[in-house]
Amino acid sequence: MNELAITVIGRDRPGIVADVAEVLAGLGANLTDSTMTRLRGHFAMTLICTGPGADEVEVALAPLAAEGQLLATVRAVTPDGDVPPAGEPYVMAVHGSDRMGIVAAMTRVLVDAGGNVTDLSTRLAGSLYVVLAEVELPAGVADTLVDRLHRTAGELGVEVTLRPADPDLL
Repeated sequence: MNELAITVIGRDRPGIVADVAEVLAGLGANLTDSTMTRLRGHFAMTLICTGPGADEVEVALAPLAAEGQLLATVRAVTPDGDVPPAGEPYVMAVHGSDRMGIVAAMTRVLVDAGGNVTDLSTRLAGSLYVVLAEVELPAGVADTLVDRLHRTAGELGVEVTLRPADPDLL
């Protein structure tokens, strides 16, 4: 069984998810992990599925991209298998006036503490910039990490919170 990483991007329109899912189901591909969102009028989807080979999926998705409205890429990947979490789950939320470097600075603090960002989304609403990140942190670093996050957030003029995540909700 092949494991594939597929990305689909382009101008948003109703039906993209259904169109892609129908193509994959028609090929006998099983959708295992996915993330889909609309970003300022553009659609972005990344998914992992198991099933046919990359070439067959690429050919089947080609008609969806034929008018140049979507770009679909397919790549074979190596399955990770069941990998236990590398740390404790936390959620970091950042909000404040938009400015360059917020994501870079705040995620650098996480990485320097041994953390791993497992999911991240950002939104700009007027001048308010919001970052929401799910992270895995090594056991016992959260208390000292909070001080570094607050210091960096202060330098950026934003607010930050770090709280344990409910693993049943992630």
